[in-house]
Amino acid sequence: EEGITSEASSLAGRQELGNLTVVYDDNKISIEDNTDIALSEDTAARYEAYGWHVQVVEGGENVTGILAALEAARAETQRPSFILLRTIIGYPAPNKMNTGAAHGSALGPDEVAAVKEALGFDPAKNFDVDPKALAHAREVGDRGRAAHEQWQRSFDDWAAREPERKKLFDRLVAQELPAGWADALPHWDPDPKGLATRKASGEVLNALADVLPELWGGSADLAESNNTTMKGADSFGPKDAATKMWNANPYGRTLHFGIREHAMGAALNGIALHGPTRPYGGTFLVFSDYMRPSVRLAALMKADPIFVWTHDSIGLGEDGPTHQPIEHFAALRAIPGLAFVRPGDANETAAAWKATLERHDGPVGLALTRQNLPVLEGTSAEGVAKGGYVLAKESGSDGPALIFMATGSELQIAVEAREVFEAEGVPTRVVSMPCVEWFEEQDAAYREDVLPAATRARVSIEAGIAMPWYRYTGDAGEHVSIEHFGASADYQTLFREFGITTEAAVSAARSSLAKV
Repeated sequence: EEGITSEASSLAGRQELGNLTVVYDDNKISIEDNTDIALSEDTAARYEAYGWHVQVVEGGENVTGILAALEAARAETQRPSFILLRTIIGYPAPNKMNTGAAHGSALGPDEVAAVKEALGFDPAKNFDVDPKALAHAREVGDRGRAAHEQWQRSFDDWAAREPERKKLFDRLVAQELPAGWADALPHWDPDPKGLATRKASGEVLNALADVLPELWGGSADLAESNNTTMKGADSFGPKDAATKMWNANPYGRTLHFGIREHAMGAALNGIALHGPTRPYGGTFLVFSDYMRPSVRLAALMKADPIFVWTHDSIGLGEDGPTHQPIEHFAALRAIPGLAFVRPGDANETAAAWKATLERHDGPVGLALTRQNLPVLEGTSAEGVAKGGYVLAKESGSDGPALIFMATGSELQIAVEAREVFEAEGVPTRVVSMPCVEWFEEQDAAYREDVLPAATRARVSIEAGIAMPWYRYTGDAGEHVSIEHFGASADYQTLFREFGITTEAAVSAARSSLAKV
């Protein structure tokens, strides 16, 4: 019933995934007992509508019928297969079968004894397995060894025929990157006009397309907005899925998830867990809400998909508050094990991709702008990989009297505000903090070097709620943030009216300085 099954099943039907078989236990019982109270659909017909090969098997004990259905599913190679298996939950428990009580709790000793009696077992014995049954079950080991030996011979023959592909396979399985791969990353000279970080991300993908054949992905129907399509790459799918715009084949590299964000996240997890390729998928940051369960599971499993989330703030403009992330930075940073990365310009974006591809310890979400950002002086790929670093050092040698901390599109504001205070003789530092999670991984000495405890005058600048920044701003710090929903207007107007400006940062800094 959950929406992700509809999304994923619809996509599987379009992709004609003939090696996929789903066995659906249709026992008509859930925790709330009979499912008629909430479900009336014809599930088999729904899967037929998705384009699946559908079979219905009566009886959970119908072993021959189940085996026959599985064989038929294996023989169907052009469509995914759906086997609707009609069972009685808890059978043959005399009092609890076919009830919600058998769904969410143990049967209990009396009911277990009754089941044993119904099956002809001795109710006084526990874990009693007939030796013949045990011997039969253990034959699976012999079958498995034989199957593996056959597979190994086939694999060895392939390796001998295709030494270059075997070399690539070995590199991917070892999770190694080719020597000199990062030399292909684009670089931008400082430029006040700059470009959007989503566009910089797209240029990174194009630059890496030939260097990293294992990198592939797409978007939830927002490819042109997310800049997630590698130039010239075919689409993954059956040939009959091709359109005027997209050339599809089973070895394509561009993934089209459709408007299915939750299933996109789950599919990326599956690809990453299977290995050895590295998948990415894009949508607007606000729609990370739709895929959050998949993002959370990626973090829980330490899978390493890459989530490309563009249109990352009120800076997306006229689409208005329904599409403008406000609480999302904080909500995503709250997921243990997820690295949320918000680069401040094009070069930080390239560095974020580099650091992401060098890691395999969990998922990464890249938060990218719709609007252009200036290309800044002083960015550091090494600093981005550490999550936070000194972008602009204070004057003098006695350390900073004031620290601005910022991410993404607000990093430029921190740079401009620093100039105001440096002109007034206040030693002022700018810290770029693209990834709080990576920064927290660094040792205490590094973190102290970037954010010296002696400097209590601090200002965080980020176009989201300030919640994540209190740990860094301390008792005298101030925040330039947005604590309410946005509005529909051009991004310049929104930043001005909502106080995400250089003037606001300067005012906040004066307030912080007054406290120390």
